[in-house]
Amino acid sequence: MNFKKLFALAKEKGIEDIQVYYAGNTELDIEVFKGSVEKYAIADSAKLTVKGIYNGKMGTVSTEIVNEDVFDFIVESIIGSAKMIDSEDEVFIYEGDKEYKQVEGLFDASLDEVGAAKKIEDTKRFEELVMAQDERINMVQAFYGEGTTKVLIQNSKGLKLEKKVNGGVIGAFIIASDGKDQRTTYEYKLSNDYNDFDLEAMAISGAKDVCSQLGASPVETGEYEILLTNKASCSLLSPHVSMFSAESVQKDISLLKGKVGEVIGNELITLVDDPFRKKSGRSGAFDDEGVATQYKELIKDGKLTGYLHNLKTAKKDDTKSTGNGFLNGIAPTNFYFLEGNTEYDEIVKDMKKGLIITELAGTHAGCNAVSGDFSLQSSGFLVEDGKIVKPVALITVAGNYLELLKDVTAVCNDLYFNFGYVGSPSLRIKSLKVSGK
Repeated sequence: MNFKKLFALAKEKGIEDIQVYYAGNTELDIEVFKGSVEKYAIADSAKLTVKGIYNGKMGTVSTEIVNEDVFDFIVESIIGSAKMIDSEDEVFIYEGDKEYKQVEGLFDASLDEVGAAKKIEDTKRFEELVMAQDERINMVQAFYGEGTTKVLIQNSKGLKLEKKVNGGVIGAFIIASDGKDQRTTYEYKLSNDYNDFDLEAMAISGAKDVCSQLGASPVETGEYEILLTNKASCSLLSPHVSMFSAESVQKDISLLKGKVGEVIGNELITLVDDPFRKKSGRSGAFDDEGVATQYKELIKDGKLTGYLHNLKTAKKDDTKSTGNGFLNGIAPTNFYFLEGNTEYDEIVKDMKKGLIITELAGTHAGCNAVSGDFSLQSSGFLVEDGKIVKPVALITVAGNYLELLKDVTAVCNDLYFNFGYVGSPSLRIKSLKVSGK
């Protein structure tokens, strides 16, 4: 599409500068249950988000009609939107950076090269593999999904950026029962390389996770040493991401305000935002504002080094955007704790009495990102003298997230990412309060 016509029309109507953000998506969803395909859906969508400056105010409009017929509507909508703005904040359209990093692995053709029939076959096979692992598994809902996104950012200042990314996921919802107890779990793998999907290993892992929790019961109330598994640590980090946003800091709703340079975690803790990570749908050389992305260490050896910025917050703090400006606000790209060099099994063997926490429920309701306090229903295993004694459930783990980071005593080498591209290895914690029986 020729956006120069839109830019010319906007200028004619008095819009000083204008920027277009185009995203086109193609998605495939497959669901299998009891060997039958319950869902097979292909969806294409496209969206234009356009912003422009009119009389010193920024107007914005979005539309899913992507053709030149909507140019008049876009221009009039920007003008109408700008007239409704009361804020006196200075606004501008970004002219771009001098250099943008060449990011490898954003698009992998292997997802397209594998046909739909093969993907259906593999999803069915994954369901069969999970069911075959243990007779106590009585239901498996297997799924496969993939998506390809094309992004174009172009503005009247001469900026033009493009990228194409894709990604896939295969997984299953698993239920196991022994007649007295029933447990559930999700097992999945994210990648844009189809060859990364090791169905046998995933089936073994998922079946082990769910069956090992059968017969779980609470432990006595008290303080316990904790081994927070990588999956559980991801669940706990996710609701606390917002405290690293400069917008939250500027609005006085972040516990990290004024703490740059201070120790907020054990020296073993380094937290990064990595837009260049391979095989990730969140990676890219630029954000949605056209700013070049950069690798950042938000926590370096336990010390807070800075916040995530977009153009607006950076201007307010008289600094540069970190390349974290997205359509829905400030957000990380691939946000994770760096791995340590400790083996998970070695920590278990070294624990005298403690808990392995494998699952945290209700993190968005049970976590306060402003104060850092959390209280969460949890499950896992009791460890005594280096051996797993029994599965544990119906307990509540409580604490403060920054205090937890300070109490980390070991970081494992088993980095894991969730659907939100938040990642963590398993973390050994000095102690947490546990409410049980």
